[in-house]
Amino acid sequence: MQDSTVKEGKTLAIICYLTFVGLIIAIIMNLEKRNPFTFFHVRQMLGLIIMLLFSNLVEKYVSSFLGTAFWVITFTGWLLALIYAVKGEYRPIPIFGEKFQEWFKNIN
Repeated sequence: MQDSTVKEGKTLAIICYLTFVGLIIAIIMNLEKRNPFTFFHVRQMLGLIIMLLFSNLVEKYVSSFLGTAFWVITFTGWLLALIYAVKGEYRPIPIFGEKFQEWFKNIN
């Protein structure tokens, strides 16, 4: 994408990774601007929240060890996504990132 698009959406893209409240703030603030860079990272964060919920359910109902392993994977994905947003990159997280873009394609 264009550098101006990334530059304009970078702050909101970073904010969306700062808790669920940050995600809501980024979505609301980006509704008027419709910056594709921000929405790319919003879709990534939505997927990471689903992964977090999944890891919590696995930890509670299946296995504490397995749930913790899923949590570590989710945290690593979150950290990578945050780094990509800070760098201004359109780069999905490994393994699930492309799926998140596909699943949440209506968010734009």
